[in-house]
Amino acid sequence: MTVPTVLPEKPAILEVRHAVRAWLGRHAPTGAVAVALSGGADSLALTAAAVAESPAVRALVVDHRLQSGSSAVAGAAAARALDLGCVSAEVLAVSVTGPGGLEAAARAARYAALDAGRDDRPVLLGHTLDDQAETVLLGLARGSGGRSIRGMSDHDAPWGRPLLGVRRSVTRQACAELGLETYEDPHNSDPRFTRVRLRTEVLPLLEDVLGGGVAAALARTAEQLREDGEVLDASAEQVLGAALDGNELQVAELTAVPVALRRRALRTWLLGQGAKALTDKQLRAVDELIGRWRGQGGVAVGGGRPGVRLVASRRRGRLSAGFVND
Repeated sequence: MTVPTVLPEKPAILEVRHAVRAWLGRHAPTGAVAVALSGGADSLALTAAAVAESPAVRALVVDHRLQSGSSAVAGAAAARALDLGCVSAEVLAVSVTGPGGLEAAARAARYAALDAGRDDRPVLLGHTLDDQAETVLLGLARGSGGRSIRGMSDHDAPWGRPLLGVRRSVTRQACAELGLETYEDPHNSDPRFTRVRLRTEVLPLLEDVLGGGVAAALARTAEQLREDGEVLDASAEQVLGAALDGNELQVAELTAVPVALRRRALRTWLLGQGAKALTDKQLRAVDELIGRWRGQGGVAVGGGRPGVRLVASRRRGRLSAGFVND
């Protein structure tokens, strides 16, 4: 079914269009974008709105090949993108392998395929306010401070998320207004996945117990933390610049720095030295080499490869990080 170029002026699709229009104005004034399309309500509504607001939209459809018939589903989504008015629609087949479980491996494969296929355009993703609330709850469970509950940014190049202020119910209604049949991924209702249980069990319970408005409140909290975090991160960059001497840090430049800034500076430095999957416990242990120095030994942090560790250590008033054999 081909959707008319001029979309109906109905409440839900107008809300989605306004969100996309505002995002394009801030981050992609030329309007040349790609859209990650799954065939679900969120990405379909996003695609329809993007075509109405942008002169040249490319659709990228990722086939994870995790279910029987996935290629047909992907092909149907690509055809629907062309019906909506996209200038092109490409199916990207991926292999889902790697560490971290099925969800993490699928996400890594999806983002890698989208990045490879975007042709230097920003990629619009259909994450909604509800997805943001779920992300904040997952961050709370990690317990890694404000950074873990800042949620998703509306622009984290090359990724764009215009719908972070739009409810999932609105995207579904928008598709209904356009007469679009949506695809329901079975994985989105599979209770084996943590995010599904948050969506179907935890958030509804919180809404009931706390009298509603929980998802919106979580999203607002994430936005406020991102704004605060950006200010602190900018200050921490200045702290790091003053302390850096080559690849090492001068301890004297960090001793009197407030811990919130110092740990941010240390985090940036460690990531630059090759740290990966840095935990709050590791970061605090490295910070103690400055704030609670007792002559302790080095601190192993995530990074390196099998049989080799990245270790941060203090010597003669300097912090250094290097790879050592186990």
